[in-house]
Amino acid sequence: MTISTIPHLFIAGLGNLPFPLTRHSHVRFRLKLQSVGQLVIDALAQRLGIRLASGRGGYSGQGSVLIGDTVVNLTLFKSKSLMNISGPSIAKAYRETVNSPPSMIVLTDSLSHHVETLSVKLSGSANGHNGVKSIISALGGEMGFYRFRLGIGRDGTDAATYVMRQLSSHERRFWDNEGLDLVLREIEKVALKAG
Repeated sequence: MTISTIPHLFIAGLGNLPFPLTRHSHVRFRLKLQSVGQLVIDALAQRLGIRLASGRGGYSGQGSVLIGDTVVNLTLFKSKSLMNISGPSIAKAYRETVNSPPSMIVLTDSLSHHVETLSVKLSGSANGHNGVKSIISALGGEMGFYRFRLGIGRDGTDAATYVMRQLSSHERRFWDNEGLDLVLREIEKVALKAG
């Protein structure tokens, strides 16, 4: 008789939380392209019934959920720090949960991938992404975690300007629906490898 363990995954979504809402209620927040990782964390929490609660370093939630045909112990996390300096809070939450690089998934925006596409990568450099650089630095150079690169495309403008563009309503619906289905399929594949 084989005893199988339930895989435990830690998923962090990169982005910048809507600070204007908390500081100035008259300023209306609009989700930027660079925050698509946090949008997907919210969509995962909603779909899987995981409640995100505010903690010192961010918002997190945990639950045992069924993804496809696989039961997964899942921890979701969104840092309260700005994306480019979110590494320490993400590393702390990661160490308190799974502390195993192949059991960590970082959801990040990707200029290198077409809009509304998902590309999965295990290990490697930050590929120029400052949020991922911050995580690698906070993990002492560890790069052996998954990156789920959520395509935001690119036009001819400066990258820093482009990522500050608002997500369109179509892009938001995509990552709440078909895009989320893609993410869930890839999470199940990671869970099967981790289990």
